This record gives sequence, structure tokens and C-alpha cells, in this order.
Amino acid sequence: MLTHIGTKTIETERLILRRFEYTDADAMLKHWVADEKIQSLYSEPTYTTKEATKELLDKYIGSYEKNDYYRWAIIEKISNECIGQIAYFLVDSKNHFAEIEYCIGSDFQCKGFATEAAKAIISYGFNSINLHKVQICTKTINKPSKRVIEKCGFTYEGTLRDFFFMDGKYVGRLYFSMLRSEFECNA
Repeated sequence: MLTHIGTKTIETERLILRRFEYTDADAMLKHWVADEKIQSLYSEPTYTTKEATKELLDKYIGSYEKNDYYRWAIIEKISNECIGQIAYFLVDSKNHFAEIEYCIGSDFQCKGFATEAAKAIISYGFNSINLHKVQICTKTINKPSKRVIEKCGFTYEGTLRDFFFMDGKYVGRLYFSMLRSEFECNA
């Protein structure tokens, strides 16, 4: 049985993962939500205005009232700015699993921030929510994301071929997972 506790603040060496706040809007626009490449790899639309970003924040912040909603702003401690987001966007209470999604602004990629955030919420999922399985997927063309997944210790499960149609061509979707027993062996 899952223990739904909602989105609680998590602190890592270089990051604070916390609930989104309306004051994050400017940093979100600056670092990731207006970046077409970032949002495309993450399968999300771009948000290029403060109004559109506020509407996105309305959705995020309004969902925190549900105890099975898990979405964190990724705050870099040095700048105190929101450099991305990470979430359990799919939570299956019946089957005790959740799927992670994340994005990091391009200026902060390939510096270990996504790996640090992912490892923190993986631990949160197994230790606090009582998940049996955490899964994650990425597009075949997103090599930095695949590296994050590998560094976190996920096991490759398979590829859904030609899953996305992007920029005039088909792109596959890679699936990975981690079971509680695998997490506990590596903890």
C-alpha cells in the first residue's frame, strides 16, 4: 500500500527540491519553459509569456492539495533559481509504481543536476511513498537524459519504436525501471 504524503521539500548537496511558487515564473521563463528544444525533448509546449507561465503554475500549485501529487521545482542553491522541474507524473496506486519526468535548463545540463534530483526523488519514492517500482522513459535521441537514467541505476526494459513524430521523422521511446529490491541492494 502506498503512503501518499504529497510533495515535500528535499535537500541535496547542490539543490533544493520544493513545491513550485509563483515567484519561480521569471526563472522558469529564463531557464527552460520558453526553450523549444528543452520542451520538445520533454514533450511539452513552450510557454513564452509570464501569463502562460502563470497558467502553468496555477496548474502545478493547484494540484498540491492532492496528497498523491508529486512535482518539484529544482532550485539551484547557489543562484536560488528554478533551473528545471522533476515529478512523479504518473502514479499508479493500485500497482504501486510511479513514473519520473524531468527537465533541466540547457545552461545546467551535463553538470549532474538531473541525476542529483532524480536520485533524490527515487529515494523519496521508495522510502517515503513505499513504491514497489519506479519507471522512467526518454526519447532515443535524448542522449543526456539516457546518461542520467544509466547513472541512476535503472534497468533497460525495452523500446517503443517510432513512438513520437518529431521534426518530420519518427523517434523511439526507451523504457527503464528500478524495483524496490534493486534500490535496496544499491543503497
